[in-house]
Amino acid sequence: MLTRIEAIERIVGVLDDEIVVCNLGFPSRELYSIKDSSRHFYMLGSMGMAPSIGLGLALSQDRRVVVLDGDGSILMNLGGLVTAAAQAPKNLVIVLLDNRCYGSTGSQCTYSDLIDLGDVAGSMGFNVIRFHEEPDFKRVLQEDGPVFAHVPVKPGNADVPVIDLSPEEIIERFMDEVRS
Repeated sequence: MLTRIEAIERIVGVLDDEIVVCNLGFPSRELYSIKDSSRHFYMLGSMGMAPSIGLGLALSQDRRVVVLDGDGSILMNLGGLVTAAAQAPKNLVIVLLDNRCYGSTGSQCTYSDLIDLGDVAGSMGFNVIRFHEEPDFKRVLQEDGPVFAHVPVKPGNADVPVIDLSPEEIIERFMDEVRS
């Protein structure tokens, strides 16, 4: 099983011009430390809102939108998944990096070991892709959406620095990218 940062490295390795929305806290810090890009929206707050932000972006443009989210965040706002499934944009991919804990707030356990979030997403209408070994993210990007890729990862956070961009810098350069 991969660590979260290893999974994010593999995802970034197959991206081309996709827009990325990344869950707050350590996932955003890990993505930023691997590869900073104006195509990446690093969430600094609003836990549970990454799928909703990704949905809005997917509905507003043709580029593929990849949402990197965690089980704790997904569980905080299942309504965002329901709405994304109901709107069914073909260019939306939600990658669940499932470490079975709230990794950015002290690694308290979530219920993802009791509730299969892939089954939940499938019942909503997502095209669910499950990975138990080495994830094939190229395959994920080739599927019609909305896609829900369930990627189990080891608990723990990488030792990475904080993002040294202000919230204003993050949003301004991201919006410039989306508009281009």
